[in-house]
Amino acid sequence: MKLVNIHQAKTTLSQLLESVQAGEEIIISKVGKTLARLIPYPLEKKP
Repeated sequence: MKLVNIHQAKTTLSQLLESVQAGEEIIISKVGKTLARLIPYPLEKKP
């Protein structure tokens, strides 16, 4: 799990999304309070 503030998230969004695709969880915070969590989107499995 990686913790970043809003400014870092805005300036490094592409890199953060690459990390999320690799399975890492990203927490975005503002003034020390958690605002959001980036997690990989589950891919649908076709039957």
